[in-house]
Formats: sequence, structure tokens, C-alpha cells
Amino acid sequence: MQEQQKWYSIGEVAQRTGLAPHVLRYWETEFEELRPQKDKAGRRRYSEEDLTLLREIQHLLHVERYTIEGARRVLARRRQRQDGAMRAQLLELRAFLVELLQYLEARPGCEEPAKGNSGPD
Repeated sequence: MQEQQKWYSIGEVAQRTGLAPHVLRYWETEFEELRPQKDKAGRRRYSEEDLTLLREIQHLLHVERYTIEGARRVLARRRQRQDGAMRAQLLELRAFLVELLQYLEARPGCEEPAKGNSGPD
């Protein structure tokens, strides 16, 4: 069974982070990664991932004393590293699958099932 995601209102997020709601709204305009969903009434709904990102931004700005532009650059570098690591993993997986396919195609007596036929019933 899939776990249902918890959503937080802007007031709840403000309480959890110690940030004023107007700061949260402002950061949405400054950080493209921060895009909480909105319900039908237009109220912001923050996910756990949004909270994690907010805390990271808060740390960069308030503790490490980055400017908004500097914090944007730090987040972009982190995203690039994560994207690069994911790309490397996907390339490894692709190489493995190609090798597996070549192995299976080279095995004698290994025939491909007819299209739409998943095997004996």
C-alpha cells in the first residue's frame, strides 16, 4: 500500500522553520526549485521535500551567510552533481542491460517469444 504524502500549510511551515510567511512567498520567487503545490483555492501546500529545501536555503542564507544569488549557485552545483551521478548510474545500468541482451541472444535455443505472447498459459 502506498504511503500518503503529508502536506503542510504556509502557516505550519512558518512555525516549523521560524520563517515568516512573506519570506516563504518571497523565496518562491527567488529559488526556482521551490514550487509548493497549490490547492483549488490557491493555498500553498508544502511537501516534506519542500521543507527540506527550505531548511537548506535557510541554512545557506542565515548560517553560511550566502547572498540569494550565492545560495542559488550552491543549489545549482549540488543539482548538477546529483544529475551527473544519476547519469553515471543510468549509463552503468544501460551497459549491463546491453551486455545481458547480447548474452541472451548468443545462447543457443533461446528464442524470442512471439509479439503479444508472454509464454505458455
